[in-house]
Amino acid sequence: MPKNEPLVVQRAKQAGHGAQQVSSGENGAQSFRISGRRVYTRQFDQLYYKRLNELKPLVAEQAGRRWGGGKVQWTPRVLNVEGPGLTYIIGTVFIDSDAKPSTLDEVERTHWIADPIVAADEEGDGRYRTHESAVVHLEDESGRIRLVGKEMAKVTLASGVVAAVLGAETPSGEFDVAELCFAGMPDAQPPLPQAPSGGNDEYVAFVSGLNATIDQPVTLEMQLLAEYILGSLGSEDTQRACAQIVQVVVAGDLMELPAPPLGHTEDPKANDRRASAKLVAQVDDFLADIAASVPLLVMPGRGDPADVSMPQQPINRGMFGQSRQFSGFVSTTNPACLTVNGVSLLGTSGQNIDDLRHYAVNGESACQLAAESLRWRHIAPTAPDTLWCYPFTDRDPFILEHSPHVYFVGNQDAPDSAWAAAGASAGARTRVLTVPVFKSSHKIVLLNLSTLDCTVVHVGRK
Repeated sequence: MPKNEPLVVQRAKQAGHGAQQVSSGENGAQSFRISGRRVYTRQFDQLYYKRLNELKPLVAEQAGRRWGGGKVQWTPRVLNVEGPGLTYIIGTVFIDSDAKPSTLDEVERTHWIADPIVAADEEGDGRYRTHESAVVHLEDESGRIRLVGKEMAKVTLASGVVAAVLGAETPSGEFDVAELCFAGMPDAQPPLPQAPSGGNDEYVAFVSGLNATIDQPVTLEMQLLAEYILGSLGSEDTQRACAQIVQVVVAGDLMELPAPPLGHTEDPKANDRRASAKLVAQVDDFLADIAASVPLLVMPGRGDPADVSMPQQPINRGMFGQSRQFSGFVSTTNPACLTVNGVSLLGTSGQNIDDLRHYAVNGESACQLAAESLRWRHIAPTAPDTLWCYPFTDRDPFILEHSPHVYFVGNQDAPDSAWAAAGASAGARTRVLTVPVFKSSHKIVLLNLSTLDCTVVHVGRK
């Protein structure tokens, strides 16, 4: 690229190059789109059944490698465990705890059916596993058995995880755990593409938690962020580095719209949504400035105008009248899959990891929990127990089909990154990274597509 070209021209050329190399997960191997008519009257037993049936053979394979060889026998049904002999069983973990939220209590508080009830986890530390009432079970089609033992206090577990458990039955009918085994990351992983010729690295910029409000629709830091991405902020070296950003990902919590009034109200002010419409338009203008120069992908988050249940479907493109005019703008699902210049990325807006925090026993960080979920081969195991999700009957979309090059999680307390490895001869490795809430941290994360190294950039006043 000629050095005498204006940076804006360089930026536009980079954006055009990136747009030709970016593909959304909607057309990829793993899609989180819900097609056809949505039916919410189904029960969730089919989802658990599909999860167990798909992951059980994979867990059994891993358990056979670790404990097989004729030394330890597999008991195919958890209720068939008998006596003190060493054996292993496979099933779905279920953690019962008084600290877990009650759906009926949530409905009562939301609709004012009864006096507000304070949930147990709001009174304590919010931990389901460490609550005095917590009981861990392993269940399959035959029934469930309680898991006990010192090992249970060491291992990270959550409801919905499919696991193999090595141990023996106690005289009281419980299962004394010696070791646990999981499905592990898939060995299948596309090869990482070679670095681009010319020595110019390319980057993906991750931002989450913009949380635009009616009172503060586009903050000074958001304006500086747009200028940084567009290459019009900082020194000339900084601007040239920004010209190598080929994709921007907004990982949820784009805006905070006020909740509509419950039920029917005659108050015209309560039904006035003009302020919300103005907020949406201002956020759209902000995004359009970025989408005009670089491919932009927007995922819904907890506070965005989209489905509450996972997988969240895309924010309606009708809300992005300016941004949608650019071919590089994509409103996608949460979770989302995409490929940028041959690098496969899987990410969420953070609700799945936020929910896993309640099950942590050893102070695991968000990055550690995200890496652990890859080893479980399931990125949202607590759905539908404590994480709302759609009642699928034909599949469990949260099961990993392949190991992505990058797994990102938005709306976390701090930026962090680590490697998660499949542990097989194939050497599949995934870069796990967490993206902080921009509104409070004023930080974004840049991912080098050649090395998968991460750089944290502070945008705004320090």
